[in-house]
Amino acid sequence: MPVKNYKPTSPGIRFQSHHTFDEITKAKPEKSLTKGKMKTGGRNSIGRVTSRFIGGGHKQKYRDIDFKREKFGIPAKVAAVEYDPNRTARIALVEYEDGEKRYVLHPRGLSVGDKIVSGPGSDSRIGNALPLKEIPLGTDVHNVELKPGKGGQMARSAGTALEVVAKEGDYVTLRMASTETRMIHGNCLATIGTVGNAEHELISHGKAGKSRWLGKRPKVRGEVMNPVDHPHGGRTRGGRNVVDLWGNKEGVKTRNKHRPSQRLIVRGRKRGKATQ
Repeated sequence: MPVKNYKPTSPGIRFQSHHTFDEITKAKPEKSLTKGKMKTGGRNSIGRVTSRFIGGGHKQKYRDIDFKREKFGIPAKVAAVEYDPNRTARIALVEYEDGEKRYVLHPRGLSVGDKIVSGPGSDSRIGNALPLKEIPLGTDVHNVELKPGKGGQMARSAGTALEVVAKEGDYVTLRMASTETRMIHGNCLATIGTVGNAEHELISHGKAGKSRWLGKRPKVRGEVMNPVDHPHGGRTRGGRNVVDLWGNKEGVKTRNKHRPSQRLIVRGRKRGKATQ
C-alpha cells in the first residue's frame, strides 16, 4: 500500500503522510462482529491513574478478530479487506461455507475472492492456518500460538513474520525479526504468510494533534519539572541514577538469567551497547 505525502500548505501537514488505503474494499465494519470500546483514560476500577499519558482519542469500535482459527476443515472465502483502528494491520472479512462470518488478520498477498482454510492437513498457502509441525522449513508465519488452542499471540502487527528454522522432537524453532529464536510446541497453530500493511512504519504523524487522536497525551521529562514534582526536577539529576516518578531505578536489567524460560528461548537478541 503506497504512502501519500502532501504539499507543505500548512505546518500541520508539512511532514505528515498517510496511507492511500488502496487495499480497503469495504468502508463500514460488519455490525455483528463489532462491539463498543470503552475509554479508560489510564485509570483503574477505582478511578486512579495507573497508566500515565493516556486520554482522549477518537471514538472506536472493537472488531472481534478470530485469533484461534479453530474452525477446522471448512473453507472460507475472503469477502472484503477492512481498516481496523485498534491495530496497525488490516483485517479480512471471511465468510465460511456454512454462512458464518469472521475477521482474520490480513496477510500480504491475500486478495478478495481467495479461499483459506485452517486445521491439520491444510495446504501451506498464504492465509491458511495449520500446526507448526506441518509447516515446511523456511516458511514465514504469523499469528503464532504459544499454547495449543489459546490463540495467536506472536507476530500480529503490520509487516511482521516469524521464520520456521528447525524442528526437533515435539518443538519447532522460530526466528524473530530481532534474531531471537524460540522453541514452540509443534501442535501450536500458525498462519502462513507475512502480515500486510508493511508500509505502516513509514507513516509520519506530522503534528502533535495526530497523537491526541490516537489517545496519546504528552509525555513530559522529569528534568523539566520542578523538584516537588519529580526526583529529577530542578533541571538536574544531582548525580543520581535515572529513576521514575516514585524513585525506582530505570534502565536496569530485571530478567533472571539463571532461571530457565521453559526451553522457549534458544538464543536471545543482543541487548545493551556493543563491546569491543
